[in-house]
Amino acid sequence: MNLLFTHAGTFPLAYDERLLDALLRTGHAVDYQCREGWCGSCRTRLLQGTVHYPHKPLAHLNAGEILPCCCQAASPIVRLDCERDHRLGTNDLTKTSHSSDGCPR
Repeated sequence: MNLLFTHAGTFPLAYDERLLDALLRTGHAVDYQCREGWCGSCRTRLLQGTVHYPHKPLAHLNAGEILPCCCQAASPIVRLDCERDHRLGTNDLTKTSHSSDGCPR
């Protein structure tokens, strides 16, 4: 099992789960738009670990940056420089779902 570490804590990752999906599932504040690696809106600093891109992203990345919208964990531990969205309560985390286009339902 792979684990995602952020400033908010430690979270298990589902098999083949994109990091953006894991961050949203666990209530993190992440900007995103395309969900395909084109726009770079979700650009996040990778502090530890490695990631895998099933398809090479088109957005420019600086050293130490990843696009969580289109990558998966490639190491047992992935640590990101990311904060939890404190506007969501604990109960909200289990109720929040996203449609296939990434918009909250």
